[in-house]
Amino acid sequence: MSLRRTTSAVVSVLVLAAFAGAPTGAAAHGRSGSFHRLSTFPVYLNSSIDDNAAAEISTVTEDGRTVVYTDSPGERLGFVDITDPARPVAAGTLAVGGEPTSVAHLGRLLLAGVNTSESYADPSGKLVVIDSRTRAVLRELDLGGQPDSVAVAPSGRYIAIAVENERDEDVNDGQIPQLPAGYLAVIDTRTWKVGRVDLTGLAAIAPSDPEPEYVSVNSRDEAVVSLQENNHLAVVSLRTGRVIRHFSAGTVTVTGVDTLDDDRIELTGSITAKREPDGVTWITDDLFATANEGDYEGGSRGWSIFSARTGRVVWDAGNTLEHLAVEYGQYPDKRSDAKGIEPENVTFARMGGVPYVFVNSERGNFTAVYDVTDSRNPRFKQLLPTTNAPEGVVAVPSRGLIVVSSEEDDASIGIRGTVQVYGFGAARNTQLHSVRDLPFGTLSALSAVPGRRDRLVSVTDSAYSPTRILGLSTNGVIDSQLTVTKNGEPIGYDAEGLVARKTGGYWLAVEGSSTKKPNLLVRLNAAGAVQEEIPLSADVAAAVTTNGLEGVAEVGTSVWVAVQRAIKGDPANTNRIGRYDTVTGTWSWLLYPADLAPVGWSGLSELVAVDADTFAVIERDNQRGTQASIKRIYTFDVPKSWTGTPTVTKRLVKDVLPALRADNGWVQDKLEGLAVAGNGRTYAVTDNDAIDDATGETVFLDLGRLL
Repeated sequence: MSLRRTTSAVVSVLVLAAFAGAPTGAAAHGRSGSFHRLSTFPVYLNSSIDDNAAAEISTVTEDGRTVVYTDSPGERLGFVDITDPARPVAAGTLAVGGEPTSVAHLGRLLLAGVNTSESYADPSGKLVVIDSRTRAVLRELDLGGQPDSVAVAPSGRYIAIAVENERDEDVNDGQIPQLPAGYLAVIDTRTWKVGRVDLTGLAAIAPSDPEPEYVSVNSRDEAVVSLQENNHLAVVSLRTGRVIRHFSAGTVTVTGVDTLDDDRIELTGSITAKREPDGVTWITDDLFATANEGDYEGGSRGWSIFSARTGRVVWDAGNTLEHLAVEYGQYPDKRSDAKGIEPENVTFARMGGVPYVFVNSERGNFTAVYDVTDSRNPRFKQLLPTTNAPEGVVAVPSRGLIVVSSEEDDASIGIRGTVQVYGFGAARNTQLHSVRDLPFGTLSALSAVPGRRDRLVSVTDSAYSPTRILGLSTNGVIDSQLTVTKNGEPIGYDAEGLVARKTGGYWLAVEGSSTKKPNLLVRLNAAGAVQEEIPLSADVAAAVTTNGLEGVAEVGTSVWVAVQRAIKGDPANTNRIGRYDTVTGTWSWLLYPADLAPVGWSGLSELVAVDADTFAVIERDNQRGTQASIKRIYTFDVPKSWTGTPTVTKRLVKDVLPALRADNGWVQDKLEGLAVAGNGRTYAVTDNDAIDDATGETVFLDLGRLL
């Protein structure tokens, strides 16, 4: 039978993707007061695709129309025109004669802190003052050390610069003290003279070697300075050049977190650690927030609000930020034995009359949004997925924008440094998330649940162990899990295909990598227990490469599988489609003609039975972002019987690339799950690679009535 529907459906407004709405907050109910991603700009567009270009700290010019970011590897500032924030335009770069570490603006002036150090023992640096309109360098001020953060007083009278004079991590295992000491540089903009505020003798940890990391200034011309390695905080009057208060950032015990890098996410551990804050921002003139990243001995995996008057903690996130990362599929298990999600930076802004704090997670690749109307009880609003290693976050209240700059850039694996812009207004979509702290990620397949209109199941691949089958609703809520067992014990497969059976239980397509770890067709009962493991026919098993089984479907007494890439001896750009007869126990094979990818390779990632003799597949390349070109759904018919290995004829049903681009994020490479639910709608999902050399974002698409 031929395909019943070949017209391409319009992607539903329920694109369950990167516009993250908290399930119980205003964003989830479509009310105003939420953020949505408008654009993602890879900063190599300011040079070339082969360039190593990063975006670390950013600011926005006084008119709110140009993002300026630091590009440390290129020793330059980069410029992005966001006159239309949904269509950013490359606006060039400016060399600054060293490694820029921070940038801020004062009126039409840009202020770049630049590291010119010859060595850790002989640090040096400067403040480069630039006309933002002409990009002429107006002056360079010697700072006498290595700058790390630049902040401007709201009054415009003072510039505060955290001069870190950072330690050498290869000396004494990175322990401090390692002189020379850091300090706070203060510039009075009436004279442009550079003064110093001594910060030695304050901290209990290495008092002779303060290492100021970040600085923020309030409306009283008071600067709060984080001394990260010293686990200390100082409040400085810029008017008098004196420390007026200082206190330890403290040590905290956090329970209910994952502390083991063991390919499973279990929130059962505990840590006792120094907060060691990195980013800091004023919320009011008396309260400030810290991002407690940690350095060599600490990191509390959350953020805190302090009273500047008393030094007391007004509120602390505890384990809640990590639990949110788990809930939204953005938790990096490989960092569990280190500092977890690593909250890196924090900023404050008032949007629509509501005070918000924005917290960047360097390892989780997201920005968390909190309503701090009640500073003693901040309310989580949204989680905004970013690209890799978000460092800078800056608000543009006059235009209702948030700008996040992410520094990691590795073209070889499709990760690029970016500037991302988010807009404030009505929520557009909801984000895939779980309930009851159910961990998820690496969703490598998707299946309808027989007899249920609104239910789907997915499965985790080998990045996590044991294998789990996850139940979810068609509106993107993961609410159940089933652990796969063999002989009564949990087992970990590289499950790359899943189908729920009409008679109960499941079939898994398990991808192998060698004769010791073969490709398998695995039958499970309804409880997830292995009932049967079926190898491929000997000839195909011997010829399959490491890219093996990637989809499974069941029709009557036949179970069908897809092999991701060409096997040895087959024509180039062909894939095997296999039929296993459960009555005779024999295999038969067909050839599928794959598209040729302009970059990298293309192959199959899913197999779905449309009817008794029509199947749908996902065909995709292995590219991300701007290089992605093949993310397609095809169908083909199979003969009733055949001899040899005939080639099927495929028909394009939908190019999914526009849907993946519709959320204005970084296009994911692994479009791996496809299913037609009982409601007749087609759904697709991406595999987030467990945030291992990937952004970690899971995109769940409602493609409408497609198949």
